[in-house]
Amino acid sequence: MALVLSLGAAVSLGITRFAYGLLLPPMRADLSWSYTLAGSMNTANALGYFIGALLAPALLRRFGAGAVLVVGALFASVFMAMSGFFTDSVWLLSQRAFAGVASALVFVAGGVLAARLGATDPQRSGLLLGIYYGGTGIGIVISALLVPALLAYAGNARWLGYAGWAWAWWSLALACVLASVLLAWPARVMRPLMTAVGSGAAQERGFRVSAFAFSLAGYAMFGVGYIGYMTFVIALLREQGASDARVTWFYALLGVAVMASSRVWAGLLDRHKSGRALATLNALLALAVLLPALTNAFAVVLVSGVLFGGVFLSVVASTTALVRHNLPSHQWAGGISAFTTVFAAGQIVGPVIVGLIADGSAMSNADSLARGLLFSAVALAIGALLATRQRALA
Repeated sequence: MALVLSLGAAVSLGITRFAYGLLLPPMRADLSWSYTLAGSMNTANALGYFIGALLAPALLRRFGAGAVLVVGALFASVFMAMSGFFTDSVWLLSQRAFAGVASALVFVAGGVLAARLGATDPQRSGLLLGIYYGGTGIGIVISALLVPALLAYAGNARWLGYAGWAWAWWSLALACVLASVLLAWPARVMRPLMTAVGSGAAQERGFRVSAFAFSLAGYAMFGVGYIGYMTFVIALLREQGASDARVTWFYALLGVAVMASSRVWAGLLDRHKSGRALATLNALLALAVLLPALTNAFAVVLVSGVLFGGVFLSVVASTTALVRHNLPSHQWAGGISAFTTVFAAGQIVGPVIVGLIADGSAMSNADSLARGLLFSAVALAIGALLATRQRALA
């Protein structure tokens, strides 16, 4: 059940969000974008994600997590497909924003279902949460196998008047549709469990932001820092002269590391009810982001990708574990939505700042992008320090 449910994370982040990093270099070259505009595409996606996170609690109460999961995944598929039909930056920004709204609904709904599934098996709850969030790696691997191969095959040719990057959007959208169909099964099977969670909720106190202030702030800095890496690391590899094969290996290994992370960090998520897990993982991410900013040696950059992939979705899982450890089950949706909201707010800031740093530097494109990643590493380190102040609730 957790494995199939993880396709929600594959759609909402692995494909809808992160596949754009692979498409950024050819789109930037074909459409004559600056790095600031290229980064703004993910900022628009994050803005939509922010709006979706705000809408999620009301939609979950009204329609239930299962329905929001499946319908959101289908809408994300549609907006992914529509991105292949436009070259105007305003329309593309709009499509990325709408896809962000849909993917946030999928991610929050899937997180609520995964948390509830974990509650049915407390001894393995950390593992089950990790499997769900590790599904992002499935989407990353699918993207790594589809996009570079398709772009290499297309070259500079236009099929039916459309560039190779447009066909890549449509291929990814088809993968999202297939995942959406499979998600109908856990949505249906888990409906009785979610109905039981909702009973008696009106008698309880709601989610208190102040009780999670430090972890929310640390998670917002995670959003600022990690997204710069995922948006621009492929562009950095391209500027450093990496071949299609190297890009595929880098991105695929990053995705495999995401999937493996569920077992690596399950114990950490189960043991700690404070912000320690969030702090530890943020610090490791800061190191992973720092490595390609210091050297262009491919072996080191590959280590960076594996370390990053093995950690970053477990940061997301750590916030769901924090909510599950410290709140009654009927408040999980509100807690997960609050963390998703600050996560999205951080992602709005990150890509634009890295893009501005890259565009504003007199250095080569590779050195300018590396300087932008230094900013991302600092943001993650600050997030780690903030998370150390989060205490478990009584």
